[in-house]
Amino acid sequence: MINDKLTVAVVLKPQGIRGEIKVKALTDSAEDLKAFKKLTIEGKEYSVLSVRAQGEFAYINLSGIADRNAAELLRGKEAEVERGEIPDLPEGRYYIADLLDCEVYNEKGTFLGKVISVTPAKTDIYTLDKDGKEINFAAADGVITDIDTAAGKIYVNGKRFGEVSI
Repeated sequence: MINDKLTVAVVLKPQGIRGEIKVKALTDSAEDLKAFKKLTIEGKEYSVLSVRAQGEFAYINLSGIADRNAAELLRGKEAEVERGEIPDLPEGRYYIADLLDCEVYNEKGTFLGKVISVTPAKTDIYTLDKDGKEINFAAADGVITDIDTAAGKIYVNGKRFGEVSI
């Protein structure tokens, strides 16, 4: 299931008195945020005036956010970009937003659950929901055999899934 917008950062707090905000990047690197000319926060579009990246965080100046009070109103909000603004990923890589709500099946076609979250890590952790019960599994080598985001389906090797799921 492909979304029109992707969340790329979460506003943590105001930074200083001139309206700059500190965000936690939800991209591979906070440097990635420098590529975006516009961010949408709670349905309102802002032009990006500047971005300073530091590790997984970035400091961003947005048009219309001129002081600390205006920046404070954005605390805890998600910053999104239009899908057309984001770069295509290499084959075999996916945006987390595109994996959410995908149904997971083993090679026999048995439904294992629906993806409700993916925690980025050295080996990503997928959380599935099946009948109100959560199942976590690590996307270790050989676990996921195919991903079809357009169809909303992920296929796993049943044996490997059993070895890495909790």
